[in-house]
Amino acid sequence: LSMLLSSGADLNGFDFVPIIIDPDKSNGDVTRTIDILNTYKKVRSKLSFESGCENHFFQTKIGLKADSEHEAFRLVLENIENEQFEDYIDYQGLKESDKALMSMLFSKNNLNADMEVGFKGNPNIGSVVLNQFKSSEAYQNFSGTFEQGDRIFIISSIFGGTGAAGFPLLLKNLKDKDENVAAWNLIRQAPVGAVTVLPYFGVKKDEDSEIDKSTFISKAKAALDYYRKNVKSLNTLYYVGDDKQLEYDNVEGSVNQKNKAHFVELASALAIIDFAKQSSELLTTDSEGVPVNPEFKEYGIKEDVASVTFSELGENSQNSVQKGLTQFLLFEKFMSEYLKDNLNAAWAKGKPEITESFLHEPFYNDFLKNYRNHFSDWLNELAANNRSFDPFRLEVGANNLFELVKGVKPRVGLLERGKNYSRMDYMASKVEKDLSSLPIEDKFMSLFYQTTERIVKEKYNF
Repeated sequence: LSMLLSSGADLNGFDFVPIIIDPDKSNGDVTRTIDILNTYKKVRSKLSFESGCENHFFQTKIGLKADSEHEAFRLVLENIENEQFEDYIDYQGLKESDKALMSMLFSKNNLNADMEVGFKGNPNIGSVVLNQFKSSEAYQNFSGTFEQGDRIFIISSIFGGTGAAGFPLLLKNLKDKDENVAAWNLIRQAPVGAVTVLPYFGVKKDEDSEIDKSTFISKAKAALDYYRKNVKSLNTLYYVGDDKQLEYDNVEGSVNQKNKAHFVELASALAIIDFAKQSSELLTTDSEGVPVNPEFKEYGIKEDVASVTFSELGENSQNSVQKGLTQFLLFEKFMSEYLKDNLNAAWAKGKPEITESFLHEPFYNDFLKNYRNHFSDWLNELAANNRSFDPFRLEVGANNLFELVKGVKPRVGLLERGKNYSRMDYMASKVEKDLSSLPIEDKFMSLFYQTTERIVKEKYNF
């Protein structure tokens, strides 16, 4: 979602306030996600989006804090570090009859489970531990800033432990009456959407691991049956999954869990954008927080292909991603392959000038460079996964730049001035004339947002 927002997608004017619930404090995927979010904030902190600044890159505000402030973005679960589940529930302190009940609900392996890296596909453990989230600082901050008109969206997998357990529990707590929670009634009646992510990858067999891909389908079916009977409080529920599944290394958590970006995750992000753009009139609830007209949606592509390009996406998906991603990729290529050696171009000479010293400022050299690296990694990982999302020829360069988009032949004007990066040079020089009143960071981003927008329209009619 952050990649789509940085490339110009919008959430219908909503800010984006992510809260990550994961007991695994060192999880490599979570650590990378938080770095991406905070890097996004740092880039945005230098941009004003004032009048005359026609730039949609990084336009959506992320988080509750000011753009320049580092944010944790996660809900901290207490009393799980270096602790077994039986200690968490004080199993040894229970009466014998209660111990017998616990032994029916939890296996010996469950009771001895170390929870430091998560619930390892055990939603029965997660449903107990996650019940504390309402007292957390992250939830208190969320409820304390919640306003009329805000919406809630829950993202969870259904074939593991944390997501499958946390989703219905979170939904129940959001809909409960609780006068100890600020804005509890607004939260209770707010529109709620969710995406339930069905199995879309496998893990390699490991006799020493508690994670077994052969249980993914049965766990998903059991959870779906539970949701069908008990989950009644959603305005819109989205389903997404895939039967083309790459097997990841069997890593139970911590720093080594770094899964490749996947097309299913992109489709899940599109569900959030779809929910944000739904009319408020279609997302009504009664006084008890029960939706009046709930909807259920699945995600699909036009053809069952192993490698998805823009042409396999439905119309709404194409409209949400193809223009912005193409623009941002052209921006990234211009920055990495052409910018530094061409600061004598006309677009760099107007006031304020884009100089060598600007390229050494934190905005460009740290924040934007770090984010661009994440963006490149993301596209490469999507292209290498199965099913892949591979709409671009990432290898194109100075001699064939506009052959970038697979399946789309770039148009060439009869009297067109300049080719490849030279064409972008020419277009940028035309755009720059109207940007002299802006601060340097706003000018820089507006210059290349408008330049890439014109190029994408001219070459691909996006």
